[in-house]
Amino acid sequence: MSHFGYHGHYLRIDLETEQVTRVSLGTEVLRRYLGGSGLGTHLLLRENAAIHDSLAPEAALVFAFSPLVGSPLTTSAKFAVVSKSPLTDRINDSLASSGFAMAGKQSGCDALVLVGRARQNSVLLLDDGRFELLPVQGLAGQGTQQTERMLQKQLGNDWQIASIGPAGENLVRYATISHAGRHAGRGGAGAVMGAKNLKAIAVRGSQRVTWADGDRLNAYAKDLALRSVGPETAKYRELGTASNVLAFNRLHALPTRNFQQGSFAAADQLAPETLAVNRVTDRSYCSACTIGCEHRYSLEEDPATDGESVRLEYENVFALGPLCGIEDAHAVLKASQMCDQYGLDTVSTGGTIAFAMECVQRGLLDVSWLKFGDSEALWRAIDLIAERREIGDQLAEGSRRMAGWVGQDSLAFAPQVKGLEIPGYEPRALQTMALGFAVGTRGADHNRSGAYEVDFSERVDRRNLQNESAALAIETEDKAALMDSLILCKFLRGVFQDFYQEAAHILQLITGWDVTSSELKSNAAHIVSAKKLFNIRAGWHPKEDTLPARFFDESLDDDRQTKISRSKLDELIESYNQLRGWTQDGYLSSQQERELECD
Repeated sequence: MSHFGYHGHYLRIDLETEQVTRVSLGTEVLRRYLGGSGLGTHLLLRENAAIHDSLAPEAALVFAFSPLVGSPLTTSAKFAVVSKSPLTDRINDSLASSGFAMAGKQSGCDALVLVGRARQNSVLLLDDGRFELLPVQGLAGQGTQQTERMLQKQLGNDWQIASIGPAGENLVRYATISHAGRHAGRGGAGAVMGAKNLKAIAVRGSQRVTWADGDRLNAYAKDLALRSVGPETAKYRELGTASNVLAFNRLHALPTRNFQQGSFAAADQLAPETLAVNRVTDRSYCSACTIGCEHRYSLEEDPATDGESVRLEYENVFALGPLCGIEDAHAVLKASQMCDQYGLDTVSTGGTIAFAMECVQRGLLDVSWLKFGDSEALWRAIDLIAERREIGDQLAEGSRRMAGWVGQDSLAFAPQVKGLEIPGYEPRALQTMALGFAVGTRGADHNRSGAYEVDFSERVDRRNLQNESAALAIETEDKAALMDSLILCKFLRGVFQDFYQEAAHILQLITGWDVTSSELKSNAAHIVSAKKLFNIRAGWHPKEDTLPARFFDESLDDDRQTKISRSKLDELIESYNQLRGWTQDGYLSSQQERELECD
């Protein structure tokens, strides 16, 4: 069957038997799930992946592309990695950018589904749809960037490579999959890949799809590119995502010392405004992107010392700086660089270390060197995590599992929801976001729920949960689900005048479908329900949709007016569930289950 924008099939690869199956994807499935996170979720449900241990050979690891990949549309060179998370035991979908997405799609498929376990540590080659497993030669234990360099030297620069570092090889539960210095970062997809004895995946291809209306698509792409460099994206172009540091600090929304405070006295030392004065800076772009949000800073204030530079994002700064009480910019940059090389999610790394630091502070953990504000302790902990040595073996499990090991009611201040460490948005200061964290299918997540946008608007009082919060949280969550399935960068959010209408127009030009904005709104909600069905099959229970006790029982030390009402949050979770058409407790209706099972 011929599809504009799609190849119309995915490749299912059994790594143990080395059998490759080409599986058709019908128009109905593609039109409903689109690609990226949506298509990946659908394929996991097909594989019945929810019932398997995430690190077992039977577990499925999906690399899903999208109809927009390869198009002239800005920010469209993205892929989704979807699996059961070894950190949360719930669904996980992580996105990454650049050439791997384009080469993967040009290899002749809309997705890769990997099952089984290779018999030895291997590199998977996919060359224009032809599959081969090569034994790892000299790559074991190498960092992500070194692995990519070595493989490209061996194979050629026309190959695009996704790899894991030592953290993935050692099954750290929040290991990442890396490509070109970017990461499918949250939830531990790197550990799933490591459990399959895969050090790397290398792809290349020449099989391009066609567009339904290429001329009009080119014209629209030029207009979108112009809008993408307007005032809505200025802060990302000028300072990058780290521009949030000072603004969040002023609002007491910058989590500090494991969420004991909402502001950090040394925040200005870590802000890009300061870093840019004292260090050499550089700016770069993802493939097929006009925004250029990536900002790099020299590791040393005197770049002549070594010339190294580090990519820095807000989440890296927050998690490895204020959250752990680290004031020194060099220490944070070096820690970020270490996480990149090891293949570690910086949010879960910093969150778990900060949790352990508070356990030491409270006398619950006898690791005297692991203290807030100690740069050497931060670096030492990162090394131990990646290598799973000493206390690092427990830290590698994430804060929820570590709290089970520490005991003594430490789960009350473990900074996680469903096992996923909370990103840099203080829930007590941003309470619509708190609701988004609680109900999120991936756990505490600012990328799958953009509810913080509501908190920063005039539609709500950000310090108090309100009746309108449930509907507003759904609105941002559905929008994110659609963007992650198309796939487009969320920095375009403010660029679209009517996102659903423009998304429908894009798909008309790409696929030729007569899709409407109302259909896409329905699809977005359907994708969220599909993720919920996965979690239900994996053992989800309504008690999981909550926050750690700290956020109900404790105000911020530096903002005593902030505390979340447990009863109000529970009320809004019920409202959220009902607005989604689920049961009051959060289970799908029988009709929704039947619809999903028929897909």
